[in-house]
Amino acid sequence: MITARDTLYRKLLDNLSTATLLVSNDGLIRYLNPSAEALLETSAQRCLNHSLNNLFRHGHDDEESIGQAVMDAAHNQQPVTRRQTGLVLAAGHTITVDFALTPIDESGNNTVVVEIFPLDRLLRISREETLIASQKTTQMLVRGLAHEIKNPLGGIRGAAQLLDRELVDEGLHEYTHVIIEEADRLRNLVDRLLGPHKPGTPTQLNIHEVTEHIRTLLGAEAASSVCIVRDYDPSIPEFLIDREAMIQALLNVARNALEALQRGHVKHGNIMIRTRILRQFTIGPQRHALTCRIDIIDNGPGVDPALLERIFFPMVTGRADGTGLGLSIAQSIVQQHNGLIECESKPGHTCFSIYLPVENHHDA
Repeated sequence: MITARDTLYRKLLDNLSTATLLVSNDGLIRYLNPSAEALLETSAQRCLNHSLNNLFRHGHDDEESIGQAVMDAAHNQQPVTRRQTGLVLAAGHTITVDFALTPIDESGNNTVVVEIFPLDRLLRISREETLIASQKTTQMLVRGLAHEIKNPLGGIRGAAQLLDRELVDEGLHEYTHVIIEEADRLRNLVDRLLGPHKPGTPTQLNIHEVTEHIRTLLGAEAASSVCIVRDYDPSIPEFLIDREAMIQALLNVARNALEALQRGHVKHGNIMIRTRILRQFTIGPQRHALTCRIDIIDNGPGVDPALLERIFFPMVTGRADGTGLGLSIAQSIVQQHNGLIECESKPGHTCFSIYLPVENHHDA
């Protein structure tokens, strides 16, 4: 018989923001609240009276499973706490959590209250705030340095032109031409370092118009051994985008993926362009009701781990012939749209994720 007190307790648990489960001493799930359903990407209907180990397991095979920890807590009647634990969900998605196990005696039956505290969002916010701050500092430094370089370059080029007009000996013109050409080359490099100072006029646009343009350009450049696929979320609404700037940003990222496949001589190269809509998503310290995520994924050799933390800084490149400006410019453009680019990479799987807040979309 369900009492009024049971109903009250159930209502309290259902409204907790902390993911909470009740697990029997033999590891079977007896209850989980909506927060747990959202965090663990499951439903109560699917997992009630099933083993906890079917829901997730430790990310490291040499560590005890969370199911075993629950049974130990129930048997010893001692609370257990684990910090920064990697849990692999049934779908293969990994989350980093703290979890606390509290055994209770429920009518002679040992039950364990499992509380799970996700850390991914907090860790990601901290990492993104550091990344955004360091990139803004670097951009300010580079812009200041670039402007200081452009001023004397103009003087050098002007002096070389004057000297070229005054020279009588035709053989000496070759040297003044070298000075002028090298000054122009350096000015172009500085202009690229400066990148776009501010976005152009944004227009209400479907992001797939941009990604399809990128796919067409890549298809024209890719060898027959590279397959370009798309996985689009049709629910993404139109929002304000500087079309030309966003094409440049995404193309810089996508061309990096293509070049990685070509340099690595990957036999069956694959590039996926994937879009998703995210709700209540945080970029740095700012939470957005709707966020568009664009993933550009390749199965190339991966990014050198030594470069991964610095890959978006100017002049950082893993290619001998690279300038190290493409990803820096892409990040600058995306940040001007209040977004962010992140990269995860391992051999055989590199994913650049572009996050763009959908703030000015038209409601249906």
